[in-house]
Amino acid sequence: MLGATTAIVHDTRIKKTDGTYAIKLRVTYNREQKYFPLGKFLTKDDWQTLKSGKHRNKKLKELEIYLSTIESKAVKIIDNMEKFSFAGFLNQFNAKPHNKSAVLDALRERHKALTKSNRISTALTYQYTIKSIEDYLKAIKRKNLSFTDITPDWLQAFENWMTENDKSITTTGMFLRNLRTMLNQAIENGLLPRENYPFSKNKYQIPSARNTKKALTIGNIKQFIEHPTQTVAEARAKDFWLFSYLCNGVNIKDIAKLKCKNLDSKHISFVRSKTERSTKSNQKNITAIRIPEINAIIEKWGNECTDQDDYVFPILSKGDTPEQEYDKIKQAVKTINKYTKRIGKELGFELSLTTYTARHSFATVLKRSGAPIEFISESLGHNNLKTTESYLDSFEDDTKESFQRKLLDF
Repeated sequence: MLGATTAIVHDTRIKKTDGTYAIKLRVTYNREQKYFPLGKFLTKDDWQTLKSGKHRNKKLKELEIYLSTIESKAVKIIDNMEKFSFAGFLNQFNAKPHNKSAVLDALRERHKALTKSNRISTALTYQYTIKSIEDYLKAIKRKNLSFTDITPDWLQAFENWMTENDKSITTTGMFLRNLRTMLNQAIENGLLPRENYPFSKNKYQIPSARNTKKALTIGNIKQFIEHPTQTVAEARAKDFWLFSYLCNGVNIKDIAKLKCKNLDSKHISFVRSKTERSTKSNQKNITAIRIPEINAIIEKWGNECTDQDDYVFPILSKGDTPEQEYDKIKQAVKTINKYTKRIGKELGFELSLTTYTARHSFATVLKRSGAPIEFISESLGHNNLKTTESYLDSFEDDTKESFQRKLLDF
């Protein structure tokens, strides 16, 4: 690795009470220097004797061999790194030889970091990933899993095992994407050679579920809006679904987190919770126009705004911990889905009417009305059109037929 150099140095900046100073490994890269302690100490005189190479002291001779081994190890690590970074070097330098549990350890660290940063929902996916891999290793009578164990054959066998144990393609794909993230991190940190990367078109590809219909037609939406409700809970669930549909397909988590400061007389503006961490450098502000139907729902179910930091709806409370927020939002989704599914069945809809359906219906109805995909993408807060396209259902049969008839419209 050009540009990165090493040296064993005697750090005389801090003197110990016994008159010795620490011996450290110094790594220099792009004019930046970092020092790595080796747990060895010498006086200035002993260091000079060591450096002279003319000593016959047994302890100094052993130390000289040890330091030479350490520097050789450092040079080898640097030479094998595809892209140098001090963090990646340190990971390898301090790594235990033949860490057979590296993958599970990495997943646990990721879970811990996500939990610490209050990303509870994502942290849970890593917790479930860890559990599934542990169960699989137990099934094949293995205890450990190193990065080099993850081959295309291993991944295919794990996928087959997940299927045999009634796990959906969606769940399997989610776990494998978490695993792929860990392998990408391992390569970045120099813990896995890039040639060992098992994910590619020619090696192993993560399965993806077929894009099933998730959106209502405009006619279905009319039926839903006009459907009478029987209880307050059902009316609230129906209105929250409609609020999501009318406000750019906003999910329930973002509805719960809406604050009075996100509202003005004409607009509702917010940044999606899903992207506020991952796209800090390019956050998209989503804006919905406050049409009368939206205002009616806020008036009916919302809190009175006495402070700009008050929540718009009484789903969350000030002072909730991340865990409490997660539980309350999860319960809100569960309750809304319970009643909207019931309404959907009463109306004879084929698909399951859930909060997820509201977002897809928003995008698909706009598409069918002729709205440009760029506008739909911006409204949804997507960073690329491919993500938007995955949300959009096919055109309805009558639309297809009208276009097909044009083939003979002489």
